[in-house]
Amino acid sequence: MNSNPYEVLGVARDASDADIKKAYHKLVMKYHPDRNPGDKTAEDKFKEVNNAFDILKDPQKRAAYDRFGNAAFAGGNGASAGAGGFGGANPFGGGFNFNMGGGAGMDDILREAMRGFGFGDFGGAPRGAAADRRGRDLLDEVAIDLKDAYFGKTHTVKFSSNTSCEKCHGFGTADGKPAPACPNCGGSGYVRTQQGFFAMETPCPECNGTGHKIDKKCDACDGTGAVHKSRTLDVKIPAGIEDGARLRLAGQGEAGTNGAPAGDFYLDVHVRPDARFERAGADLIRRMDIPFATLALGGEIDVETIDDKTLSVKVPAGTQVGERLRVRGHGMPGRRAGSFGDMYIVVGVQIPTKLTDKQKKLLAEFAETKPGKKGWF
Repeated sequence: MNSNPYEVLGVARDASDADIKKAYHKLVMKYHPDRNPGDKTAEDKFKEVNNAFDILKDPQKRAAYDRFGNAAFAGGNGASAGAGGFGGANPFGGGFNFNMGGGAGMDDILREAMRGFGFGDFGGAPRGAAADRRGRDLLDEVAIDLKDAYFGKTHTVKFSSNTSCEKCHGFGTADGKPAPACPNCGGSGYVRTQQGFFAMETPCPECNGTGHKIDKKCDACDGTGAVHKSRTLDVKIPAGIEDGARLRLAGQGEAGTNGAPAGDFYLDVHVRPDARFERAGADLIRRMDIPFATLALGGEIDVETIDDKTLSVKVPAGTQVGERLRVRGHGMPGRRAGSFGDMYIVVGVQIPTKLTDKQKKLLAEFAETKPGKKGWF
């Protein structure tokens, strides 16, 4: 697979965030496992697209890739080596990749680059490759109807991911207590040697770069501090949510290492277009054809609302095509508790196709009459 995220998404190196996101959504829909059941090639391509987007959507990771290429992510920094040579592991299973980072920042990437060129650490004391690192964030998305967005709903997500081992509380030790620092490296995960003017750092051979020395491992997780298991999350989607909103469940991502905090879980919400209503913020717009006679003489029409109620709406005499009739308080829930937008009816005209002889005669007589100086209405 291609390890260049720009080529994977088919965008230029100077592509904007909007162009990258647009290309990602197009490809992820094309290769989604639900659309390609049993297609291993499509599944691999889906992972590769997700991994490419994981790099390019993050300004720090993108800058690191532009400067160092895939070497910027070697050794577990940023996106770990996975499908396509640069992605993350697949925490959800079933062909999904929901790695959003949550790992090293730019300082970690530059630190690793300096080590790779034989230089010592910079900006403070060295840190272990896996020392007390926060867990990765997870991301899922859901598409809902406009009516669901009006009322709100609970969306259940089923997936599998690494979670903190309950037996050892995530520390990986048999007694469930924090592992002591490695005496050889002092907990840094690296040992430093001096060669002339240059200081070189290599992973500590005693703790394999973890910075911790576990004498007796937890038998439930084999000392990793995490176990992979199936999970279910109920995510409450609030009433009035807008298309493209992102919900966050703190601490519901993957487990951290050595007892570090877990990452977060994010849910991107997309609201499907509705056949009856268009949305403009908290307002709803509905287009309706109204009989000519009602527009000319005035009257009332029945209008169905988003919550399936029927309202009687007054149409003033002389209402013109294209005008809007405002129905207060029957739009979407607003951002303030208890507030609602309005519903607007865009007026069209309903032209009769079958007329009686009497109706035709009356219309002909109407057409022959001459309006006053101010017109018919």
